[in-house]
Amino acid sequence: MRWSKTFGIPAAAAAAVGAYDLAQKRHSLLRNFPVLGHARYLLESIGPELRQYIITTNDEERPFTRDQRRWIYASSKNVTNTFGFGSDNDIEFTDGYTIVKHRTFSDLPPSAAPHAGEKLTIPSAKILGAARRRRRAFRPESFVNISAMSFGSLSGAAVEALNRGAAAAGCLQNTGEGGLTRYHRNGGELIFQIGTGYFGCRDETGRFDLARLKDVVESAPVRALEIKLSQGAKPGLGGLLPGAKVTPEIAEVRGIPVGRDCVSPSRHTEFHDVDELLDWVELLAAETGLPVGIKSAVGDPTFWDELTRQMRATDRGVDFVTIDGGEGGTGAAPLVFADAVSLPFRSGFARVYAAFAEAGLTDGVTFVGAGKLGLPDNAVAAMALGCDMVNVAREPMFAIGCIQAQKCHTDRCPTGVATQNRWLVRGLDVPSKAERVTDYIGALRRDVFKIAQATGVAHPGLITVDDVEVADGNQHAITLRELYGYREGWGLPSPSDRDEITRLMTVEAVTTPGGTDSGGSVPPPDR
Repeated sequence: MRWSKTFGIPAAAAAAVGAYDLAQKRHSLLRNFPVLGHARYLLESIGPELRQYIITTNDEERPFTRDQRRWIYASSKNVTNTFGFGSDNDIEFTDGYTIVKHRTFSDLPPSAAPHAGEKLTIPSAKILGAARRRRRAFRPESFVNISAMSFGSLSGAAVEALNRGAAAAGCLQNTGEGGLTRYHRNGGELIFQIGTGYFGCRDETGRFDLARLKDVVESAPVRALEIKLSQGAKPGLGGLLPGAKVTPEIAEVRGIPVGRDCVSPSRHTEFHDVDELLDWVELLAAETGLPVGIKSAVGDPTFWDELTRQMRATDRGVDFVTIDGGEGGTGAAPLVFADAVSLPFRSGFARVYAAFAEAGLTDGVTFVGAGKLGLPDNAVAAMALGCDMVNVAREPMFAIGCIQAQKCHTDRCPTGVATQNRWLVRGLDVPSKAERVTDYIGALRRDVFKIAQATGVAHPGLITVDDVEVADGNQHAITLRELYGYREGWGLPSPSDRDEITRLMTVEAVTTPGGTDSGGSVPPPDR
């Protein structure tokens, strides 16, 4: 009797599965190999986990390697994020490897401690909106900020943890195009993103509603507006939030019906060319007083040529430009868009920056980079190319628990970050994850700041395109200036901005808690 229970029930179940496999016509493998064929699908389903934890080496995985994730996890937990026994990257045989060139001597006082600069927020070298005299122009406290990730794509707990972490780190959080929610109202200052669906600032018919926008930005600490033209993961493609995920809360925030598919069009309806775009930018800036910018991936260059031509010829213009690389993307996208549409960050940003530089417009525009820039070496290269700030997305997702399961599009994120499933979301503890966001942002700023010190400058925005080389294995290495055709002075703020940010970093930092008097730099000798 016991034997029949032990083996009879599993045998009956296997027989039932086998009978079904033989009868079904969807999978040839299962018809030919009933029961056993399921092992193939099981291995396929857990393939990412097998590769992630067992098979691949520390620098093989994509989009983020094990070493990169280890650095982020350790930084966010405020534990040792140093590595022993040297680099395990194949430096001498890797094409496109980034090398930062340190300087032997500098006018700056030397760093005195490994953790120097951890408490410094390290502001942007430019005042956002100052060139166009926006009423609410300001200098961002942090050159590292949290990129656009919408509630709906992320859980409410994830958005709240990011906001609380941003508040403690003194950085900005971009709302994403999904609207401004209660999860964004926990102390962190915001950039409100306006997408093609105008979620959170639209009327009942789906058209943009200026009055609603003004009400939203006045109800929260919104510091700037960002018009999203496209994003790195799926440029030129709209989005879809399935009706099953449109909860009453999401519907209220976005201004859409409950339980119905939510479509983000591929393009805006409020403007149809550069001329109308600039008119709309000036309208938003005049009505709100806020700096207004655009976010875009880089494809056809004619848009940027026309934008810079009209900005130079008229009194209209954007206050900031956020360039998203094709390697970016926190959500779901068709594979061909993720792999093959839009330029990767460095080449895309360099082309856009060159268009503004040739038009003589770079000093009056704040440049923001996005697309896997939450790693120190990538951030350094971005700052050298001319970024004034960098936005990070997937990296703070790691800080709040993401394990790169790559299930963002399935609503089954196992750590509660990219899902609306209540059972999965309950596992994300907001207070502890907020602390990890703060620690991660601080560690990234510290490492980039220390690279700036190594190159002999007082601020990451002063790292030049001559300070960074790209190696072609053992064969050849060229500077970013040579690689992207930069001219003398390109990639740097104006002389007055350089002087001011140097003063802020070398004079005022001495009296800042956690600044140079708390283990930053040795004071220079009297001469």
